Amino acid sequence: MTAAGDFTATPPFVVRSTAVQRVPYVFNSPHSGSHYPPRFLAMSRLDAKAIRRSEDCYVDELFAGAVTLGAPMLAANFPRAYLDANREPWELDPRMFVDPLPAHANIRSARVAGGLGTVPRLVGEGQEIYAGKLRLSEAVMRIETLYKPYHEELKRLLTHTHAQFGYAVLIDCHSMPASIRLGDSGLRPDFIIGDRFGVACAPALSDAAITILTRLGYRVAHNKPYAGGFITEHYGRPARRLHALQIEVNRGLYMDEKTLEPTTGFTALANDLTRLAADLMALPDEYFGGLPLAAE
Repeated sequence: MTAAGDFTATPPFVVRSTAVQRVPYVFNSPHSGSHYPPRFLAMSRLDAKAIRRSEDCYVDELFAGAVTLGAPMLAANFPRAYLDANREPWELDPRMFVDPLPAHANIRSARVAGGLGTVPRLVGEGQEIYAGKLRLSEAVMRIETLYKPYHEELKRLLTHTHAQFGYAVLIDCHSMPASIRLGDSGLRPDFIIGDRFGVACAPALSDAAITILTRLGYRVAHNKPYAGGFITEHYGRPARRLHALQIEVNRGLYMDEKTLEPTTGFTALANDLTRLAADLMALPDEYFGGLPLAAE
C-alpha cells in the first residue's frame, strides 16, 4: 500500500463549486480532512480520537455558504496529521526518519522545530504521532502523490479565477483551539485575520473582514498569534492581483473540543460566515488593483 493507495475509495481532496463561478474568490480548507487511512492509524501510537487534535474539524462545512454564492472551494480529505498542505513541500524533521533527508529539505524552520512540518511529528497538545521512525520514502510518497497535486489544483483555481476576473482572492480557512489568548490581555479572540502583516493582500480586504466580523459581534485579532502560513505567504501577491487572507475561527464557537462534536452554535456561526463571504464579495474591484483586466 502506498500514500496514493490510502486514498482510493476516498479522494485526497475535492473541489466544491456551482456550475458557473460568479465571483473572483477561491476558498481553501487544507486542514479539515477527516479520512484517516487504516495504514496510517496502524503506524500511529495514538487512538482514533487523539490523532484528530490538530484537525480543523468542520471548517469546510462552516464556510460552505461561499460555494452557494459562486466561489469554488478546495478541501482536503487527507488529515493534517498525515500531511500538512499549509507548509513548504519539504519542511521535514530529520528526527522522524531512518534515512538522511535530501539537501533541499528545510529542516530548520520554526514549524519543523515545533513538530508541525509537512509530515507532522506531533498533533495538538504535543502528542507524538508515530511509534517509531519512518522511512524517507513514506514522506516522499505523500508529498509527490498528495501534496503536489493539491497545490497544482489550488494554483489552477487561482489562475482560472485571475484570467476570468482580472484578479483573484484566496480565503484560507482554519480553526484554532479555544484556549488561544491574546498576549498579556488574556482575551479570547473569536477570529484571527492573517495577512502576513500586510504583505499578502490589499489592506482593504483585511480591514473589511475585521469590520464585518466585529459588527457581527465577534472579537477579532489581526495577525497575532497567527499571521498566515505557507499558503497565505506563497499565494498572496497583491502586486500581481493575487490576494490571500487567512481566517482562523475559534473552535469554542461551534464544537466541543473533547467530543469533537458540533454544538448548538454551529448553524449561527455558519450563517455569519456566509454573511462575511457575501460582504467581502461585494467589495469594489478597485480595492484589488483596479477594474478587471477584461474591462480595461
